[in-house]
Amino acid sequence: MRFMVIVKANEDTENSVMPTTEELAAMGDYNEELVKAGVMLAGDGLYPSAKGARVAFDGKGGTTVIDGPFAETKELIAGFWIWELPSLQDAVEWLKKAPFQTGEVEIRQIHGPEAFESVVTPEIQAQEDRLREQIAAQGR
Repeated sequence: MRFMVIVKANEDTENSVMPTTEELAAMGDYNEELVKAGVMLAGDGLYPSAKGARVAFDGKGGTTVIDGPFAETKELIAGFWIWELPSLQDAVEWLKKAPFQTGEVEIRQIHGPEAFESVVTPEIQAQEDRLREQIAAQGR
């Protein structure tokens, strides 16, 4: 199973307050442990919402672009990991080892192909397979 581990934003992350050298080193050690265990597939921090945008879809083909910053900090994401583990409980156990002092982190399972078995046609599956091959070939 793959999981997205979502690090929630706070006032510091929204104000571009960077971690201390010690905090960064601790997170580097934690990430190294995740990689050595074969858990971490990807992970990064995000710029504050002031450097982002949202696109709202109106259901009629129209869109509205909303530039950041966004007011509700508790709804924002400051960073993420993509992990691969056998279960949600395993992801929870790994997350408990994270070097956070405060804040909240959310874990969400990523859909696998099994979630779409009832609606995926052979053509859609072939397209998905092609896209995954192209992404792999790009080295991403």
